[in-house]
Amino acid sequence: MFGPKKAQRDEEFSQFVTDAQSSLSGTAWLLTGNREQADDLVQSALVKTYVAWPKVRRADALAYARRTLVNENIDRWRSRRSEVLDDDPASSLAALDAHERLATHDEVARLVRRLPEGQRRVIVLRYFCDMTEREIAESLNISPGAVKSAASRGLATLRTLQAEGALA
Repeated sequence: MFGPKKAQRDEEFSQFVTDAQSSLSGTAWLLTGNREQADDLVQSALVKTYVAWPKVRRADALAYARRTLVNENIDRWRSRRSEVLDDDPASSLAALDAHERLATHDEVARLVRRLPEGQRRVIVLRYFCDMTEREIAESLNISPGAVKSAASRGLATLRTLQAEGALA
């Protein structure tokens, strides 16, 4: 029952987790704004990815795990209908590795956290995860036009928030 195929699959998945952990953690934190929720989200997405691992194309494994992570976040959001954000974003940023800290500057992270949930998802997937509009539309089960609209509104909101912060 637990032959060489399972051992090989487990070894491949372990390597995938090692390679993808940082990226998935950063994405989850940007989606949730809370380190503990992000860790739970990544864990849940990795469990679901492991279950599907025999069917996952290795070249698309990160995209699959990211999509699973986003879907899991949507499910959790729907069940809660509200999010609790960390009061101190610096404490959560400290837990990210150096690469993630460079990619998510403190100011940008705080501004992104202030976006409405739908806009935040699109902005994170488009500009932090570098997904195409089509990939985002498929991942979130919305139209490409809705992705463009949410991205446009999200960027406009970020510009406004940044301008307000510069004046304060």
